[in-house]
Amino acid sequence: MTLEILTSDILSPVRHGFFTRRGGASSGVFAGLNCGHGSSDQSEIVAINRARAAQAMGVPPDHLVGVHQVHSAKAVTVAGPLPDKPKADALVTDQPGVALSVLTADCQPVLFADHEAGVIGAAHAGWRGALDGVLEATLDAMCTLGARREAVTVAIGPSISQRAYEVGPDFFEMFLADDPDNARFFAAGPGDRMLFNLPGFGLHRLRTAGVDHAEWTRHCTYSDPDRFYSYRRSTHAKEADYGRLLAAITL
Repeated sequence: MTLEILTSDILSPVRHGFFTRRGGASSGVFAGLNCGHGSSDQSEIVAINRARAAQAMGVPPDHLVGVHQVHSAKAVTVAGPLPDKPKADALVTDQPGVALSVLTADCQPVLFADHEAGVIGAAHAGWRGALDGVLEATLDAMCTLGARREAVTVAIGPSISQRAYEVGPDFFEMFLADDPDNARFFAAGPGDRMLFNLPGFGLHRLRTAGVDHAEWTRHCTYSDPDRFYSYRRSTHAKEADYGRLLAAITL
């Protein structure tokens, strides 16, 4: 099956893609393009999937670089392949031929580009990373390489949508403690539960940080099992594990 790669006009002409699960070699609960070595999928199958994604991005497999994601607000600057993955949740570069990548399964995959300056970034932004500042850290690292905030464009890829993201009162109170205005990203759910708008919160943080052009692709990972992996959906289905989606960008 052919790979399915979603793109955003806002990042044009920079080469990028939000890969769906279609077109991969994995089977079972991982069926499709599982690109996560952190899953319990067969490592050689994951390597095949990642090689297919690297080919689609026009780079050798070792130039599809990622980090050891830990839900942090840390961004690292890379210039080439990373033999040892640093613990971080965002990457930036100004080097052509390097494809920055992040893995997600409900969290936000966020791709950044200042094509005039020749600087790109990629971030894994779940609720913790977004609240702690991983998007702002990515922008700061890009600016260190010569990007300008007003010239940076950003696309948030397939993520869990508000209608599927039920959270408890403690979660709600934590966001209010950070900023009372964060209440706008919550809607009433059943009982004492709330529904959290993760992509809306991500867009808010980006715009507050000075990004004028940002969008969400409006694909919900939870609601479309044929195209996307979802940690929360797999948990609800009591599955043993789940696949990881890949997002990548290269100069």
